[in-house]
Amino acid sequence: MTAKIIDGKKISDEIKLEIKGEVDRLREKGIIPGLAAVLVGDNPASALYVKMKAAACEKAGIFSEVIRKDKSSSNREILELVSKLNQRDDIDGILVQSPLPSQVDEPAITMAIDPAKDVDGFHPINQGLLLAGRPMFEPATPLGIIELLNRSGNNPSGKDVVVLGRGFLVGKPLAAMLSNKAPNLNATVTVCHTGTRDIASHTRRADIIIAAIGKARFLTGDMVKPGAVVIDVGTNEIDDPTHPKGKRLVGDVEFESVSQVAGAITPVPGGVGPMTIAALLQNTVKAAKLRHHLK
Repeated sequence: MTAKIIDGKKISDEIKLEIKGEVDRLREKGIIPGLAAVLVGDNPASALYVKMKAAACEKAGIFSEVIRKDKSSSNREILELVSKLNQRDDIDGILVQSPLPSQVDEPAITMAIDPAKDVDGFHPINQGLLLAGRPMFEPATPLGIIELLNRSGNNPSGKDVVVLGRGFLVGKPLAAMLSNKAPNLNATVTVCHTGTRDIASHTRRADIIIAAIGKARFLTGDMVKPGAVVIDVGTNEIDDPTHPKGKRLVGDVEFESVSQVAGAITPVPGGVGPMTIAALLQNTVKAAKLRHHLK
């Protein structure tokens, strides 16, 4: 068996086209969704990611502003900046790109963002609404994963899903979302982590495996049930002397062995990554509609 490749870029392009149509309709009403991205420091990966988000916004017709702050910026400076963005009428969504310098209190910054502009979905109010089953904004990567599953014909409803990883950004919110009672969710979810005994015994019975454990090539072919759907969230840099840069990105899944067993699999890159940006745009448009009391 050779797994079908789930093309995250293709699906994200379809979503972005839908978003553009929605933004065009909002513009006809005089409403221009706006997203502000705060980049603190000079982390190359963060800078590239913010650039990609801004480019996606521009293509969709969403106003985008990138605010760059020096890596020596104080916690107070970032809090004051967030406060000003909360008050701006041209900004519907605010994201402060992680990671932040050590002197900046990331949880405090998250708390300072107006929950109605928290398009990353990390504010405790949004996390609480998510757990209550009536979310306002869902975190972009988990939301992107659920879109990816449903749009590729792999509705998780009624399925046994194993989530590898219990992180705040992906594992925890994704497990909560997948178990919510809704036609495109409603899964039976097992969360595996460093304290789980015999992880393979869980993954071998799963219909869907979502690997967000942060370990390069952790999930191997012998851990997967034939025909299972495997979603790889990992982005790990490994040494590769054959690559022009001497390094390359791999996921949390050993693609070569797992693709010979699974029914469908996402690649790295080109799987979950593009979906995260598409989901962020979805949340930004949703924020604009909520602010203007539109459905």
